[in-house]
Amino acid sequence: MTPPLAFTNARLVMPDGVRRGGLLVRDEMIEAIGTFDMPGGVPVIDLGGALLAPAIVDLGVFAVDMAACHAGGIVRIGLMPDQSPVLDDPGIVQRAALIGRPGLWIHPIAAATRGLAGADLAEMAICREAGARAVATGRGWIGDAAVMRKVLGYARDLDIAVIAHAEDGGLAAGAVATEGETATRLGLAAAPGLAEALAIARDLMLAEETGARLHLRQVTTARGFDLVRAAKRRGVAVTCGITPAHLLLSEIAMTDFRTFAHLSPPLRGEEDRQAALAALRDGTIDVLGSGHDPRGPEEKRLPFADSAPGMAGAETLLALGLGLVRDDYLTIERLFALLATQPARILGVDAGVIAIGAPADLVVIDADAPWQIVADTMIGIAGNTPFDGLPVQGKVTQLFKGGTRLR
Repeated sequence: MTPPLAFTNARLVMPDGVRRGGLLVRDEMIEAIGTFDMPGGVPVIDLGGALLAPAIVDLGVFAVDMAACHAGGIVRIGLMPDQSPVLDDPGIVQRAALIGRPGLWIHPIAAATRGLAGADLAEMAICREAGARAVATGRGWIGDAAVMRKVLGYARDLDIAVIAHAEDGGLAAGAVATEGETATRLGLAAAPGLAEALAIARDLMLAEETGARLHLRQVTTARGFDLVRAAKRRGVAVTCGITPAHLLLSEIAMTDFRTFAHLSPPLRGEEDRQAALAALRDGTIDVLGSGHDPRGPEEKRLPFADSAPGMAGAETLLALGLGLVRDDYLTIERLFALLATQPARILGVDAGVIAIGAPADLVVIDADAPWQIVADTMIGIAGNTPFDGLPVQGKVTQLFKGGTRLR
């Protein structure tokens, strides 16, 4: 057990708003909040009015990158099954859960099908017993509706969520961009944004029929958000996520064949980006994730069509999220619901919130600290960020996992 620890003069980010006060940690858990009798001999950290928030639970990460996570205020990750080897075996799942200890909680997400091939169901029940917190289709879409129906039905019986990639594989095959002026001008293979809506519509109908919990890892189009809103009104157990890239960037960022802007799903047009911001405001979006997928120069310094999709997002997630707060798209408490509370809930983890009895996974933030995102100086595995050169505000000054300081 970790020794007790107290924080004073904090601005606590609570589910119902920001509250000034203190916090007491004992045996890795939050024991008291606000005003309390200070036990004798307990070390005290005076935060001087800094923000104290729940540490981030990053849902949908493709690589274990501890340095990047710590820099970004992340202590828990939902690790996607797209690993080598694929997380479709209980032994592999169990080993994945142990990789990051003691500095990082890793919650493996098991493959829904063997080898992520979209054909035969993986051993979901055994993987769940080995520590898997959800199952996922990975970077791809399960094209066979009968297989997807079985995945959802099996996951419902196990009471775990299915995390789905929402792009119709037939329409999106070989595409590296969204159909439109930018893709045409650059001569890039492109797919219509409709590929997302078609995939979402099918999976929502299957989730509604089976009663399964479905999480759409990224929704990025106006049609997609409309489908999710309608399904939620009908009572379908669906949630959806997005990354800062699809909120803040449009397909124009691909100009000059910038491979750091080669993402999956691809960047959309301005109309879809505005629809994403509207979905953020109205509560349609449930999760803000980094989509952390670090790629080195051997995968990015290539012609655009030959480069690997993905971005390094863990280090920049918090600062970009705080920018959305400053621009009045959401409140600070809603930001941490998107970054921590709701991802933890989807994974079935008792974390992601400042509350008595919750794990003392905490981040101290200087919300006004200015810095510039520079790809070449990022401390993670790679710096393939589409936000290279962007000035931002908000830095992690201290990070705690179960009351133990990591940063």
